[in-house]
Amino acid sequence: MKQNFTLFSKNLLRWYDTNKRTLPWRGESDPYRIWLSEIMLQQTQAERVSHYYLKWVKRFPTLESVAQAKEENLLKVWEGLGYYNRCRNFHRAAKTVLKDYNGEIPCEFNLFRTLPGVGDYTASAVLSIGFGVPLPAIDGNIKRVMVRVLRIKTLTKYNYQRIKKLLEKSIDKNRPGDFNQGLMDLGNQICRPNQAHCYTCPLEVFCGAAQTDFPEAYPQPALPRIVPHYDVVVGLVWKKDRFLILKRENRNHLGGLWELPGGKIEFRESPEQALIREIKEECNVDVILGKSTEPIKHRYSHFSIEIRAIHCQLQNGMKVFSNQPSQWITPEQIIDYPFPKANHKLFTQINFETNIA
Repeated sequence: MKQNFTLFSKNLLRWYDTNKRTLPWRGESDPYRIWLSEIMLQQTQAERVSHYYLKWVKRFPTLESVAQAKEENLLKVWEGLGYYNRCRNFHRAAKTVLKDYNGEIPCEFNLFRTLPGVGDYTASAVLSIGFGVPLPAIDGNIKRVMVRVLRIKTLTKYNYQRIKKLLEKSIDKNRPGDFNQGLMDLGNQICRPNQAHCYTCPLEVFCGAAQTDFPEAYPQPALPRIVPHYDVVVGLVWKKDRFLILKRENRNHLGGLWELPGGKIEFRESPEQALIREIKEECNVDVILGKSTEPIKHRYSHFSIEIRAIHCQLQNGMKVFSNQPSQWITPEQIIDYPFPKANHKLFTQINFETNIA
């Protein structure tokens, strides 16, 4: 890269002022809302986050309202956005800010960085955008842009430090938040993973990869990973007009959400055998099985599942004894509890009028 850091920043900001994306949190001055948007944007595309962000700030307009809310109410608003640890950590962090900092979000990196769910990127992004602290916030888009600027094949720890030092020298001290967001938008709109539109890029003159015939070759693509698949069966355990739901432990995947009892189908096991075994393990009861639903497919970030539900009822006189919190709810009460997205897909396949109770 040609060592003209001022021009690098000037070209980027000029492009950003004309081409920045319209997003609900852009131009926001409230650090709470900036922080919320950054938490929601972790591993999630901005277009998908917008709806959840607007719904959340309508329900919880201040950090204090988050701190004072019940976790289950927060999870219900977050429902469908995924990576639920983000929500629980944000709740814990809000409580900490209320208790230890009198409700004022700390504007020092080392203090803010200690809050639950806050890493280097989130701290730098919130402090640069919300408080004007000149810290580069290096997300996936910015990594890709800078890897190409420096013509780096592999993002080693050493090369990451090269990127960080270059950005520290280039970041605009008066508009650090716009500088970071400009690079993010550049990676989203121009310097895309499989399409580098170098002829429209404000940083083309600085970019090593742009001088090659194939800038998309930077960085070197990672090898595709194998995504495991699981077959899952769950039970609609009926007691009159209500069915049983269990709450997942916080330490587990999708922790804090509610679900139907059941689990993975083991090798050489039928769905019916698996459900009888799982309900016995989870609830210490035996069940009588009824009709099965058509399976649905769902993919998470690290695995995929095919899941079906089987209507069933308890053996006469048996009571549920589960280590997990449990509730008996009517189909109309589904809306009151946070469930994984796969469960909602499954609910659409269930004819609740034909239960065997």
